[in-house]
Amino acid sequence: MGSRFDITVVAQDSVEAHKHIDLAVKEISRIEKLISSWDPDSQTSAINKNAGLQAVKVNSELIKLIKRAKKISQLTDGAFDISYASMDKIWKFDGSMKQMPSDEAIKNSVSKVGFQNIVIDEEKSTVFLKLEGMKIGFGGIGKGYAADKAKNLLISKGVVAGIINASGDMNTWGKQPNGESWKVAITNPMNKNKAFALLPLNNEAVVTSGNYEKYVNFNGKRYTHIIDPRTGYPSSGIISATVFAPKAELADALATSIFVMGKEVGLNRINQLPKVECILIDDQGNIFTSSNIEINTKS
Repeated sequence: MGSRFDITVVAQDSVEAHKHIDLAVKEISRIEKLISSWDPDSQTSAINKNAGLQAVKVNSELIKLIKRAKKISQLTDGAFDISYASMDKIWKFDGSMKQMPSDEAIKNSVSKVGFQNIVIDEEKSTVFLKLEGMKIGFGGIGKGYAADKAKNLLISKGVVAGIINASGDMNTWGKQPNGESWKVAITNPMNKNKAFALLPLNNEAVVTSGNYEKYVNFNGKRYTHIIDPRTGYPSSGIISATVFAPKAELADALATSIFVMGKEVGLNRINQLPKVECILIDDQGNIFTSSNIEINTKS
């Protein structure tokens, strides 16, 4: 998935621990084979190759994942959309862009994007993308899904506690060996050397999305690498979003969506979801939180 996974388990000894870690690695590899659009032999690639042509039979696990992804698209008014993979990559954040793309190029770049054009037939277990050239990708949800599946597998094998860390997407269960909760430090990108909050994690996931490292400046405005799949324009205003949720898959998808939805809409949407909280930092370094989270933001 192009991501580093670090797996920590609480066990009686290192032999048992390594056995469980190997199981988790196999599960993550299995999911990668299923959802990778880079693997030409994956079921996801088969769906993309047949876009606009025919429905593709896939296994029920992939059907369910796509169905949940579409639900998150509805929840976020399309700010999250797995058909973002159809987007033309007209924005470059490697220093090579010297001028903004034209309005027409930006509009055309998202012409094939639209979760409404993903057709699922659960009875036949098929997926069909209506438009030729349309593609789906799990970049915004795949890491979280793999972490959830690995966690569930380890719990089913009797592992009492652990952490799956998918490149900063943390999924936890149980307690530390000393009986304390696992904790996560939240930093402000404006001052990365100092954590402003240390929060306990109780059988939940936390995902932080940041866009303070990849950006371009045009006409005094900063455009960042998280693109709105509905408009083709980069998001602006927020530089970091941390989401706490029961599942990493949901936290993963929401963390990116918040950039696109913006501070007011993003916070409002999070406040309506049970057991989901967030911490946002805007481009001035100001910190905002959802209604039911308690943090001690020491300066």
